[in-house]
Amino acid sequence: MAMLEITLKTSGANRAAAAEVYAKYRGPFLDQAPGAKFKQLLVREEDVQVLHGFTSVAEATAYLESELFINEVVRELKPLLDAAPDVRVYDEA
Repeated sequence: MAMLEITLKTSGANRAAAAEVYAKYRGPFLDQAPGAKFKQLLVREEDVQVLHGFTSVAEATAYLESELFINEVVRELKPLLDAAPDVRVYDEA
């Protein structure tokens, strides 16, 4: 099992819009991303964090280069961000 963690720095006004992007692409992610197991949203005062579960690190890394991620998710999130996202991939020990 692998986890992709993406932390998005957004202002208060953009946090709800970022959550809407999460909701819009949750289904397509689970249906289309190879190895996708789950996708969860965590909203905090300072940021929004999205956790993605995959069967392997290779699948998590491949998702970051997919059309769904680059051409749809990133395109919609980009105007909502205050800084570049913090992207981390973890392998289950």
